[in-house]
Amino acid sequence: MDNRRAVGSWLSGPRAAAEDMGVDFGHRGKRLGLPAEGPGSIAPTGRRIGALVVDWALCMLIAYGLFADGDRQSTGNWTLLLFFVLSLLTVGTIGSTPGKRIFGLRVVAESGGRLSPLRALLRSVLLCLAIPALIWDRDSRGLHDRLARAVQVRI
Repeated sequence: MDNRRAVGSWLSGPRAAAEDMGVDFGHRGKRLGLPAEGPGSIAPTGRRIGALVVDWALCMLIAYGLFADGDRQSTGNWTLLLFFVLSLLTVGTIGSTPGKRIFGLRVVAESGGRLSPLRALLRSVLLCLAIPALIWDRDSRGLHDRLARAVQVRI
């Protein structure tokens, strides 16, 4: 029985094992002073992925329409460049890309205000590198958001 418990805790991860021992982590965003549910709470992962898909598809459509020369590599590079520009301009000004707006999300600074242009630039560069966005903390924030001191919240 002890082997099953050990394997089970290993498979479910360190957070589940710590919670089984009585550690209370609280809701996502609690450390940042955000509510558990409703407007201003941490954006759910599914909505964030959906917004990313919408934004990427929009950039692919624009790249294909403007730069279609039959070369998929070229179109992919233009898509990435357009995605970077879209992210930089929209998050840096209104705090939300078209995809985030559709899914009811917004990017704000940890302090609650608008993200500064420099932080929006850092966030956009790290997002385009992809790997930082795939490394999350216990609040479900990607490394790109942590380094830019940003939070994706529900509107």
